[in-house]
Amino acid sequence: MCDEHTLKDWEEYLKNKPVSRRKFTGLTAGAGLGAAFPGMATAQRLTSGPVDVLTHDGVADCYMSHPPSGSYPAVLIWPDVLGLRPAFMDMGRRLAGYGYTVLVANPYYRDARAPVVKAGASFSDQAVRDTVIPLANKLSPETHFTDARAFIDFLERHDAVAHDRKMATIGYCIGGPMVMRTAAARPDVIGAAASFHGGGLATTADNSPHLLIPDMKADFLVAIAENDDMSDPQAKTTLRDSFQAAGLNAEIEVYDGAQHGWTVFDSTVYDQDLAERAWNRLLALLKEATA
Repeated sequence: MCDEHTLKDWEEYLKNKPVSRRKFTGLTAGAGLGAAFPGMATAQRLTSGPVDVLTHDGVADCYMSHPPSGSYPAVLIWPDVLGLRPAFMDMGRRLAGYGYTVLVANPYYRDARAPVVKAGASFSDQAVRDTVIPLANKLSPETHFTDARAFIDFLERHDAVAHDRKMATIGYCIGGPMVMRTAAARPDVIGAAASFHGGGLATTADNSPHLLIPDMKADFLVAIAENDDMSDPQAKTTLRDSFQAAGLNAEIEVYDGAQHGWTVFDSTVYDQDLAERAWNRLLALLKEATA
């Protein structure tokens, strides 16, 4: 997860591999997405834009994308610690292009509308950390649950959502625990869940997300960065044991060579090859579990 150890890992990683990882910058409002992402449907074939969702604590400004006609399985995306921003809008549109109705949440809506950081912001910058860490610290297991239920309620009422299909939820970084709690909050509808470099999924705390696994019914994909695994090597074993005990399908993999944040293309440590591998595993999960 994003902390002082992550920053040290990033510094060492970038020192050793300064130009070996392709990174995309400046992609906003869908510009250049077809070239950036293999297999990406063109933005012209999608209906995309901001939406407001009524929640227990106010109105959440989110971003939605889906094909222009018909109904499709719904996917709720929880962004990383930097929040809802153009990179995640692009990712939402990319996923929608494969035939999904995608809602990308702003987890910080109680305090600010998105984006909360400028384009190109990096967690390695102190000013950025000073902005997002207080916002992230205000969130809690309770806000995760109440927001998840509100967003799912919104999707259940939307015409672009196929109500006879299971939904999915995806989370990055701090979104990992949100995914777990979403799957536990509405096990009747969440059929697939994925965490990419999610932090704090299996801890010794009495409210650790992994303790909710018996309440879930979703198939899982847990993609772990190598440096996150080095910081907490027991977490993957705890997760595997917990999913197995609950009888749930779960693919849990440590991505060798990947740094925390490797799947998000505006990240300092974005790794295109490993990100595409994780993306393809996600597509396989969604195809199977939302059928």
